[in-house]
Amino acid sequence: PRSGFKPALMTKFTLCFVALLLAACGAPETIEEAAPEAIAPSPAELVLTSEGYGPLRIGMTRADVEAALGAPNGPSGLPDPELCDEFSPAQGPQDLFVMIESGRLARISLGSDAKVKTANGVAVGDARTVAAAAYPDAVTEPHTYVEGGVYLTQWDKGGGGDFVTDETARGLRFEINEAGVVTMIHAGGPAIEYVEGCL
Repeated sequence: PRSGFKPALMTKFTLCFVALLLAACGAPETIEEAAPEAIAPSPAELVLTSEGYGPLRIGMTRADVEAALGAPNGPSGLPDPELCDEFSPAQGPQDLFVMIESGRLARISLGSDAKVKTANGVAVGDARTVAAAAYPDAVTEPHTYVEGGVYLTQWDKGGGGDFVTDETARGLRFEINEAGVVTMIHAGGPAIEYVEGCL
């Protein structure tokens, strides 16, 4: 044996080395036990209600709408956008449109390619029977421009009568074509009854 070599010292060194290895092997367990971070819902998981969609709330200012989902994707095609404007926010989901009337959010609409659903699970492209079953209190009216088509309108707050003017009313309107398919969905106040943009 070499001069100064001590078996006991070797044993002590080996034990320390093994202890370090065991400690290192145990480290990942601590990481696995860490709580997972919360994941924010994607736009596809959000729903449309008579009060709004995600961060949008009927009655909020245009500035708040743009802060929440971005400015318009393109220029307005309406004659007086200061009075009434309709556009798709740059950061909003596909085929979702907002209507701004006198500076405030009056209506949210879902177009033909929208993936958003209502709180009761109805989407554009669903059958009329699906919408009627989900909203059994909805009133049926003939469609203004589609022969054989109808509107299904349900007011969650206020509403009723020939034409609603109460700005605090909130409802949903489904446009149904002659084949019995939902082609558009509108949410908001009296503006859900407009049949030509802001009219």
